[in-house]
Amino acid sequence: MSSVTVQPTGITPADVLAVARGDARVVLAPAAVEAMVDSRSIVDGIEAAGRPVYGVSTGFGALANTFVAPQRRAELQHALIRSHAAGVGAPMPREVVRAMMLLRVRSLALGRSGVRPLLAQGLIDLLNADVTPWVPEHGSLGASGDLAPLAHCALVLLGEGWVLGPAGERVDAADALRAAGLTPVALAAKEGLALINGTDGMLGMLLLAVADARHLFAMADVTAALAIEAMLGSERPFLPELHAIRPHPGQAASAANIHRLLQDSRVMDSHRDDLAHAVQDAYSMRCAPQVAGAARDTLDFVATVAGRELVSVVDNPVVLPDGRVESTGNFHGAPLGFAADYLAIAAAEVGAIAERRVDRLLDVTRNRDLPAFLSPDAGVNSGLMIAQYTAAGIVAENRRLAAPASVDSLPTSGMQEDHVSMGWAATKKLRTVLDNLTSLLAVELLAAVRGLQLRAPLEPSPAGRAAVAALGGAAGEPGPDVFLAPVMEAARAVLAGPDLRSAIEREIGPLG
Repeated sequence: MSSVTVQPTGITPADVLAVARGDARVVLAPAAVEAMVDSRSIVDGIEAAGRPVYGVSTGFGALANTFVAPQRRAELQHALIRSHAAGVGAPMPREVVRAMMLLRVRSLALGRSGVRPLLAQGLIDLLNADVTPWVPEHGSLGASGDLAPLAHCALVLLGEGWVLGPAGERVDAADALRAAGLTPVALAAKEGLALINGTDGMLGMLLLAVADARHLFAMADVTAALAIEAMLGSERPFLPELHAIRPHPGQAASAANIHRLLQDSRVMDSHRDDLAHAVQDAYSMRCAPQVAGAARDTLDFVATVAGRELVSVVDNPVVLPDGRVESTGNFHGAPLGFAADYLAIAAAEVGAIAERRVDRLLDVTRNRDLPAFLSPDAGVNSGLMIAQYTAAGIVAENRRLAAPASVDSLPTSGMQEDHVSMGWAATKKLRTVLDNLTSLLAVELLAAVRGLQLRAPLEPSPAGRAAVAALGGAAGEPGPDVFLAPVMEAARAVLAGPDLRSAIEREIGPLG
């Protein structure tokens, strides 16, 4: 089993994926332990001196000016976790919660939170024992970070709250810890606050979304190329010299992919010298790299933002090496909320242009001699007519989800927290947009494969042959209508998985 070592310098996006999705074991580096010990000694000194410091000797939020007696400060931290674990709704997916927990370990290990190493180790023990807190979907406003979701995680560390059972059911945390051989943690001053202040939930979702979007944007070039091939489109708009004169890097990469995917195709050869062929293809075909390329550039920006956050100190207050404990606003999720909303807009448009190609493929007046709805016996049979309905409905939903969450704000905590980021909502809906994009591209894949099958005996490109082979078992050959939902599910699995891309890259080399 692979492992991830949390250093005081942080972790990588690959580390987050390995723990969230690959169940890698987590190890705390000795240097991280040392950084936390040094940071904790500063908090202990403040405690001994009796200085008023937010979160150490005072209440929280609007209660920041309320002094808490030394004998009640441990109680203060436990009360904080219990009161802030106030989320409602369905549980967040296991991978999101695991990413969030690892990122909280990362935050503590930076040595700016003033906590004992046993807190970070306690979270690591939960991860390594596959004990996943039940974190409700609603509760975070993305300022003061992801307070409620992180509180639900911290509550399990105390032996309270709920965890996800093997079948997704809700299990009592005390029973789960006992079964895993783990002991609840008792908090000291500052530690409850350090467990819940920060952007770990929204950052975890953003990192997972970046990985998913990278795959989907590459596959969008594949499905676009296959649809263009099936519609007897032209490869000439994708020539590199035409994209060098508009030097957006994502556009050039997407165009290069599509051009390469269309080579070695008897389908393309069949009309290359046909003077009666359309001089210009429709925008949904010809402008594919302009849209997908802009999405790629958006993704690069978002990945940069996530990378910066991955090395950031987002706790409040922070414990500085010179002994100062300072309040900050680094927990505010605006950078992540803006980035997530931007990527959701881009992903929605990648899906929208794909649906337009699907509609064109099915329309007998525009698909260049393919049968209506890609059915050899249209009339009695409806072919892929309703698959396009499904795609259209998803496009409409993605347009609604592309409305930015980060422009919203509601004041909370007695007007102390009077501007919030809604970053949790932004990253959460981004994941929905990307899940929807998977389905949209799957419909395009299915339609393109059916179109290429109907071009027989002309042999398609290597990518076309790989796609037909990948879907052949589920889609079969063109013929009478079949129960279509399982075929669409199979197309979605092929699109989401790595095998089709790998098969194509074995033939034509790596996609950009």
